Amino acid sequence: MEDEQIIGLYWSRNEGAIRASEDKYGAYCRAIAMNILSSIPDAEESVNDTWLGAWNAIPPQRPAILSAFFGAITRRISLNRRRDARTQKRGGGQAELALDELSEIVPASSSVEEAIEEKELAGAVDAFLRTLPETERRVFLRRYWYLDSISDIARRFGFSESKTKSMLHRCRGKLLSHLRKGGYISI
Repeated sequence: MEDEQIIGLYWSRNEGAIRASEDKYGAYCRAIAMNILSSIPDAEESVNDTWLGAWNAIPPQRPAILSAFFGAITRRISLNRRRDARTQKRGGGQAELALDELSEIVPASSSVEEAIEEKELAGAVDAFLRTLPETERRVFLRRYWYLDSISDIARRFGFSESKTKSMLHRCRGKLLSHLRKGGYISI
């Protein structure tokens, strides 16, 4: 089924929208959730919550890119579920490692003002990503959006793990420089 048809089902409040979403994007959303949660039952719950989130968001929203819309919902739900479930200090999972790598550059927000600045920062990061060559951008997104492991990224792109780590290190350096030039950070 085409994305516009699925969106139409949501707009008409037809429950077939959920089945169509699951059929077309279930595996994609499960992969995102698994990369964050590393638990099949938790990932399944996150994906089920994704469909509920989409049901509640459409309408009034009409997503331009349905896969990105579902991916963003799944990612947010999975990160919240991980945060809520975590009872000990940062562990050694891929989500923590990837988020730690970026936290050295981009601090977390804790106030309304910081949340507004965070939105501006997100725009700056988007602008930065558009400056990267396609392969570097894809590697960066696989690591920091999808939270893939270094070994999975290396395998996906046919790189050594060393090359992948090096590429990500250089990208983080470029991001840091870009954010400094934009006045977003003063480190």
